[in-house]
Amino acid sequence: MLLKDAQVGHTYVVEQISLPFQLERRLEALGMTRETPVSVLNRKGKGILIIKLRGTRFALGYNITKNITVKEGDTHGRE
Repeated sequence: MLLKDAQVGHTYVVEQISLPFQLERRLEALGMTRETPVSVLNRKGKGILIIKLRGTRFALGYNITKNITVKEGDTHGRE
């Protein structure tokens, strides 16, 4: 599934990022790599998400979230 379709309150695991090279490297520098858990905190319109990634909140626009493939992770933060 794509990150743009993620539900608020759920945690997902990044499977693939399909963005232009520089943007993909920037997200990697911020900590978004394969197998990284991402929690969806809020949704602002179509595909715009507020996420928590490695303890930091980020806002990602539709053009980014539609190019990140994720899979269901732990939905309640339990191990």
